Amino acid sequence: MGYWSDWSIPILVTAAAGFTYITTLLILALCHIAVGQQMNLHWLHKVGLMVTLMATVVTVSSIAQLWDDEWEMVVISIQATAPFLHIGALAVVTALSWLIAGQFARMEKATSQMLMFTTYFAVLVALYLIPLTVSSPCIMEKKDLGPKPAIIGHRGAPMLAPENTLMSFQKAVEQKTYGVQADITISYDGVPFLMHDRTLRRTTNVKKVFPERAKEHSSMFNWTDLERLNAGEWFLESDPFWTAGSLSDSDYLQAANQSVCKLADMLQIAKDNTSVILNFQDLPHDHPYYSTYINITLQTILESGIQQQAVMWLPNTERQLVRQIAPGFRQTSDIKVDAARLRDKGIKLLTLRYTKVTHEDIREYTAANLSVNLYVVNEPWLYSILWCAGVQSVTSDSSQILSKVPFPIWLLPPEEYNLIWITADLISFTIIVGVFIFQKWRLGSIRTYNPEQIMLSAAVRRSSRDVKIMKEKLIFSEINSGMENADDLSLYSENGYSNEAIAPMGRRDMKLRVD
Repeated sequence: MGYWSDWSIPILVTAAAGFTYITTLLILALCHIAVGQQMNLHWLHKVGLMVTLMATVVTVSSIAQLWDDEWEMVVISIQATAPFLHIGALAVVTALSWLIAGQFARMEKATSQMLMFTTYFAVLVALYLIPLTVSSPCIMEKKDLGPKPAIIGHRGAPMLAPENTLMSFQKAVEQKTYGVQADITISYDGVPFLMHDRTLRRTTNVKKVFPERAKEHSSMFNWTDLERLNAGEWFLESDPFWTAGSLSDSDYLQAANQSVCKLADMLQIAKDNTSVILNFQDLPHDHPYYSTYINITLQTILESGIQQQAVMWLPNTERQLVRQIAPGFRQTSDIKVDAARLRDKGIKLLTLRYTKVTHEDIREYTAANLSVNLYVVNEPWLYSILWCAGVQSVTSDSSQILSKVPFPIWLLPPEEYNLIWITADLISFTIIVGVFIFQKWRLGSIRTYNPEQIMLSAAVRRSSRDVKIMKEKLIFSEINSGMENADDLSLYSENGYSNEAIAPMGRRDMKLRVD
């Protein structure tokens, strides 16, 4: 888009607000059920619920269309959280058993009781058995855990310095990363430099220096023009990772004065210190070096003095030529195919988005002596899951964070996991059975459950006109429920109220006197 926009923040804030609102209403509804009161939702809340529902549908539909591949993240998230989600869900369903059992005991129709019990029991059984359908790479024996995945700095260390600048690669080397990844393009006069985007708008001040050329392809600028651009101010202004404020004064000043980086300058930093993954940006067909940019880039790499084994070559273009000129390069692919085809093409490393491979894929590639690198991995929990899955390396924006992860966040042997799972299920089941028995014993003899009785029992023990009115309503309610044949009815109150006996008589002549 030519600018940095942290669109995830408004989406997450809106989702959090809607979730909090719905959760609050749900808790209030459960409180009403717990005390037997009717739920009369205010019209404002009805409007709020409809607005929340429509906003959710629209947002989810939009995200599904714009970022459809992100749904695969759900599976990985469940792998990371399944044991904890299971225990949390058990706690919630077990706590709800008090309300369910209470409603069950109050119901007079056997069909209603059976429907409620069957539904609740089905949910309970499904929850008890759901761990059978969920697996996680981190449910494994500790002795089977592979080595810690190597970390490759994505465009250097972009959380600590502007991406694809000399400072960024220097910071990555200081973090002792296994390698760095860089995006290469060729200037109009044949100088290889580092730039990820097709234009210079996002990561330079080209709109200020060359406003009429801001939307031109980055490769259509001469190197003399590129040298005039600032490639660091955007990082401090946009603060894409919320890290600019943590920079020291010297780092802040250095970041503000970064310029577009030559490939040759980056290689001087990387050689003897780290490996590099090199990727290319497609050039326009009218570029003067469209047909020779591979040769120019290879010449620049070989002249830098970096060891060929330290170069991971990603572009699929002219692989045969690259093998002839630089046979020591590690041929790398970003296309997922079966291991046999990759070996036939001489591929040594496969680099893919982490949502595109499964635990089984990783094992298959590893068995075929193929290294797997996944990108872009920034969170320790995700790094832990991939570590358990056997990934050899990850490309990351947060090398300074992942380098400090000494061990997967959680790792459970299968026997321990099964013990936790079964024990939690048994405890939940025992509590639920006890709650149902107690609620049936406590409420089983009550045939009716009218609001006046509840309100009367909840009233403050003091004399008031409201208490008297509630007592009168209660008396009439009991008379109309079949107490015409009673010999007498006496109601005594600790508040000083007394009602005289009511002798049985016809409805027309019946009188009630309340003192």
